Amino acid sequence: MKKNVCLILLLVTASFCFAQTSIETLIADYERAKAMSLEYVDAMPADKFGYKPADDVRTFAEQFLHSAQGTIGLVSNGTGADKIYATANLEKDASLQSKEEVKRMVTESFDYAILSIKNMDASRFGEIVERGPFKITRLAWIQKAHEHISHHRGQAAVYLRMNGVVPPKYKLF
Repeated sequence: MKKNVCLILLLVTASFCFAQTSIETLIADYERAKAMSLEYVDAMPADKFGYKPADDVRTFAEQFLHSAQGTIGLVSNGTGADKIYATANLEKDASLQSKEEVKRMVTESFDYAILSIKNMDASRFGEIVERGPFKITRLAWIQKAHEHISHHRGQAAVYLRMNGVVPPKYKLF
């Protein structure tokens, strides 16, 4: 009996430590992604935020506004937090196309993500959340948001280079 109780306590303690580490790791990843994204926004000259390499792609500003909205939506799916800007289309809002507004929206989206993750109960990571045709865990939604950010920041690196700007260095840690 004592062995069973000890084993149960060990498993509960280990799962709690893992959950805390996971929350802390996610927050560190999002804080680093925020810093990198803001460096990209800062690197592009203000008069180039309407730049796009072809007519059928997003502008530099739209890349980051789309990424911000995706961060909010995907993190909301994962954490269950109420979405900010739920009825807006950030990338098409003409009032948000300037460098200052893009920087503000990117900052708000990351602050929302970080706070939502901090306030999340990590024991819910394994719960399945269905959105449209997708049925994945809460943790997977949060990870998909990070992947989405990286994808669009990678596209923005090309936009910077096409305007003679060397993209900021990658921050692995």
